[in-house]
Amino acid sequence: MKKDIFTIGLMLFALFFGAGNLIYPPTLGIESGAAFWPAIMGFIITGVGLPLLAVTAISFVKNDARELADRVHPKFGLIFTSIVYLAIAPFFGIPRAATVAYEMSVNVMVDGNSSSALFLFTSLFFILVYVFSLSPSQMVDKIGKYLTPILLLAIIALGIGSIFLLHAPLSAPAEKYSVTPFFTGFMEGYLTMDAIAALAFGIIVVKAFKERGITSRRDLVNATLKAGLIAAIGLIIVYTLLGWIGTKMATAGSFSNGGEVLSSTASIIFGNFGALLLGSIVLLACFSTSVGLVVASGEFFTKITKIPYKWVILITTLVSYLIANQGLNTIIGISVPVLGFLYPIVIVLVLLTFIGRLFGDATNVYRGAILFTSIISLYDVFISFGIESQQVTTIMERLPFYASGLGWLIPAVAGGLIGLLFSHRKQA
Repeated sequence: MKKDIFTIGLMLFALFFGAGNLIYPPTLGIESGAAFWPAIMGFIITGVGLPLLAVTAISFVKNDARELADRVHPKFGLIFTSIVYLAIAPFFGIPRAATVAYEMSVNVMVDGNSSSALFLFTSLFFILVYVFSLSPSQMVDKIGKYLTPILLLAIIALGIGSIFLLHAPLSAPAEKYSVTPFFTGFMEGYLTMDAIAALAFGIIVVKAFKERGITSRRDLVNATLKAGLIAAIGLIIVYTLLGWIGTKMATAGSFSNGGEVLSSTASIIFGNFGALLLGSIVLLACFSTSVGLVVASGEFFTKITKIPYKWVILITTLVSYLIANQGLNTIIGISVPVLGFLYPIVIVLVLLTFIGRLFGDATNVYRGAILFTSIISLYDVFISFGIESQQVTTIMERLPFYASGLGWLIPAVAGGLIGLLFSHRKQA
């Protein structure tokens, strides 16, 4: 069983370590500079800690993430979970992974019509994703045993090279990291999408353990937590290495994203071989994440629609392929406000999974906390699209932690307490 836990833990690491996980830590390193350590600690809490909690929370339910949201209301559970799967799979997560893989492994070596090159690359990429996704029962072995060790070796080689060959002093932190680096890093961890993706990956982990004979709730929770810890240790090491690379590259030039940081780092350390090394890292990370998301979304939508699995993953792959060809900047621009709405709700749902039993019948606690959280998060989405009321904004800005991006936190607690009081009044 220890071997199975280790293998599934490596698989979970590979599933989590995708596009955002690769490009955001180096950017954090450059921008945080001398404030790197508190910033990376905040990043790790949301980029590693919350996904670990989310995966463990899935082991408490019998089927999938929908059961977590059903505690608010069954219709809410169906709609919200469907939106989550659409966001992390065909609409944003998979296309982002494919386009980041292209930008960092192919585009840097291609001259001429980049749209044609993107078309050819994504065509081959998604054909392979579809083929791997056809046999989900074999995915644990394929990713856990083969892809993950190669991925880790490539990252470690780049990280060790940066430690010995890059000697630039730490620069002063950028403005957003100068006052509250921990909370800024905390918010940057949202961009990985992993706490949301964990709702999809969690069922893959639970199913893998069930196929190996673990059926009791207690054993499933323990095994899932142990596998999650293995993935978490790997992610912490990788994020810290990638972030530290960023701190050492702050004076090496002007970079628009973390991908450019890593490309320049690879060239400095390994020369022409650097591009090949970096391309391997990106391709493996993004490919494994894409396969995991296709499998997870395929199994979910097959369950709720009764459409055969092979047709669901074919549709998922085709939609992802079409959106990926719109380009990385377009995908990111649309996804950020949507994720800003979904993320706080997912966090509240996951936390309530662990503490909800303290309230007896926690239905009203769930409803109050989610309602208040949704109101704050939805207004932030309106602001991002230029729809804003100055009076409402003034009220929102008075909320504790609003400037740090956590304006939903106190309303969520207040909504849960109101729901708890309402439950007690009904019982009286």
